[in-house]
Amino acid sequence: MSRMKFHVKKGDEVEVISGNFKGSTGKILEVLPAKQRVLVEGVRIIKKHLRKSEDNPQGKIAEREGPIHISNVKLVEKKAEKKTKVKPKKEAEKKAA
Repeated sequence: MSRMKFHVKKGDEVEVISGNFKGSTGKILEVLPAKQRVLVEGVRIIKKHLRKSEDNPQGKIAEREGPIHISNVKLVEKKAEKKTKVKPKKEAEKKAA
């Protein structure tokens, strides 16, 4: 059984680059490697009809994210605010020289 490797993983911030949802961004909620699809937060909201059960005595129409193909998303690089270390100036050495 071979393992598939993708350019994104769960928790990454991505942008949709093609399709009906082009330009929208969100965080990856789940990766479905067998179907090569991902669930992106707030993208492709679909309605799913749920039948009556103990949890939903009346039944309900739930809104959830639908999967989109993994090739339609690209990783968004966040500008890392790195704190640089400031080296203390050795004034005593400069004055002595």
